[in-house]
Formats: sequence, structure tokens, C-alpha cells
Amino acid sequence: MSDVADKKPDPSTAPEEEKKAEEPTTTTEETSKTEEQKPEEGAAPKTSDSVFSMFGGGPKKEKKEEPEEGEEEPSGSSKAQKGDEEEAPESPEVHFEPVIHLTEKVDTKTNEELEEQAFKMRAKLFRFDRETKEWKERGTGDVRLLKHKENHKTRLVMRRDKTLKVCANHYIVPDMKLNPNVGSDRSWVWNASADVSEGEPEAQTLAIRFANSENANLFKEAFEKAQEENSKIFQQ
Repeated sequence: MSDVADKKPDPSTAPEEEKKAEEPTTTTEETSKTEEQKPEEGAAPKTSDSVFSMFGGGPKKEKKEEPEEGEEEPSGSSKAQKGDEEEAPESPEVHFEPVIHLTEKVDTKTNEELEEQAFKMRAKLFRFDRETKEWKERGTGDVRLLKHKENHKTRLVMRRDKTLKVCANHYIVPDMKLNPNVGSDRSWVWNASADVSEGEPEAQTLAIRFANSENANLFKEAFEKAQEENSKIFQQ
């Protein structure tokens, strides 16, 4: 036996050395990969798109710019019209001759063609409404006395201004009497048993007012003269 005793391994230190031997050595390539995979300091960890899609999320989509309120995008028709206006050439002036020449005048009959005017004066006519017991204006215009050329009967006709609508139309018969209106020397009142201004004969109480007393007296004279002439004809 030798003087130097064989050294026996220390049980406490042996496992550590074995552990070191068992640990695999990392190469420089692996360390570089791990460094690349490590996130930078301060940067948020990246999450995959598949994780967002599971919960209805995903990468942000770019929003289309919408026109501001009040600014309407031109429609296709307006764009086409603008294009036509720019591209359409100037059209020459075209003149079309009429097929039919309207040279004949159409005469409107008023049933006054066979009558001659014996009196004419501007006035305002009123009608007494028996239901409301009020005077209502019928119109302003020329009151005329028209004498028929064949039977020589005279009638009173009055038309409204502008519209020429008839507001009085009746024969001057013997039983009519002009009475002065109360409180006026330029107005007369009389009863017409068969006024046909509305179409059908109707009894009316009428009042007429003139611009002055002179015109009112001239109307009375012409009225009474026509009344005398008609009384002779009606008695025949």
C-alpha cells in the first residue's frame, strides 16, 4: 500500500459537479434567437390576430372618409349632365313654320246683337237679402237700357267690371216704380218680379247708386221713358 491514500469523492460536492455536467451548453446561435424573441423594454407584448378574432376583434380597419354634413356627393345623373353640358356642341337656331294658321276670329255671342243701347251710366248695384234682411252688393259696372230692334221691348242689363258677369237682367214693366233710397238723393230702389241674372226668373228687390244726383236723375228719366214704351207694347 502506498503512503498516499486514494482520495475518495466527497458526497456533498459530487452532485453539483454532475449537475454542471448534465446542463447542456447553449451555443451562440441559440442565445441570439432568444434575444430576438425577447420584447424590447417598454414595448407591449404582441398578441396574435387569431386571439382577437375569437372575441370579435381583430386588426383595426381603416375607416373611409365620409363627406361632411351639408356636402352632398354629386349623383350620377348630375355628373352626366355636367359632362353633356361640357361636351354638347352648340345647336343652331331652328325655326318651325306652323301647320295651321289661325286667322279666323271667333265671335262671342252676348244675346245683345239684335239690341240697341238707349242709356248707359256707371253705377253700383245692391240686392236685398230677405233671409238676413241686409243689403248685399251685387257689383259695380255700367247699367244699360237695351231696346230690341224687332219687338221694341226695353230691358235693363248690368254687368260687373272685368268679369262682365251679369248682375241684373229684367224687362222694365209698367208695375215697376222707382223709389228714392232713404237719406240719399243719388240712389233708387225698385222691385223686379222676374230678374234672370242668375238664370231662372226670380223676384228681387234692387237698389242702384250713382256718383251724383244728376246721374241718378238721368237714369230715372230714361227708366220711366222705357217703362211707358213697354206698357204700350205689353197691352197689345
